[in-house]
Amino acid sequence: MLVISFRILLIIAIALLIYTLVKYLRKPERKLMLAQQNKHFFILDEEQNDRKNFQLTYMGCLFEGEKYLGTTDNKFEVVDIHVTVKNPHQLQGLSKEDLHFIEDEIIFNYPYATITWKHPINQIFQSSK
Repeated sequence: MLVISFRILLIIAIALLIYTLVKYLRKPERKLMLAQQNKHFFILDEEQNDRKNFQLTYMGCLFEGEKYLGTTDNKFEVVDIHVTVKNPHQLQGLSKEDLHFIEDEIIFNYPYATITWKHPINQIFQSSK
C-alpha cells in the first residue's frame, strides 16, 4: 500500500513539474525578454484590452506604448498611441528608418491610431524638419 501511494505521489509531482515547465516556456513576458536579448522584433499586446499598455522590442531596445480609446466614423477604436522607451541608452544605433518600421508595425495592429513619440525619441523627428 505504501509503494502504491508513493508511486501516485511521484506521478503527481512529475505532472506538476511538467505543467510548471510548459507554463514558464509559454509565458509572453519571457518571450519578450528573449527577443530583446536576441535583438529581434516582438510585440506583447492584448489588442482587445484597450486599457493595458503594450510593449515591444526592436534591435534590443524595449518600448512601451500607451493606448487611448476614441471614436472613428462609427465605432470606438484606439485612436492615439504614445510610445516611450524604457531605457534611453538602448536607443544607440537606432535610425529614423527603424522608428518608421516600428510605426508601420503598430499601425498594422491599430489602423486608426496616430502615434506620438515621447522624449527623447521625438528629438530625431524634430531635428529633421
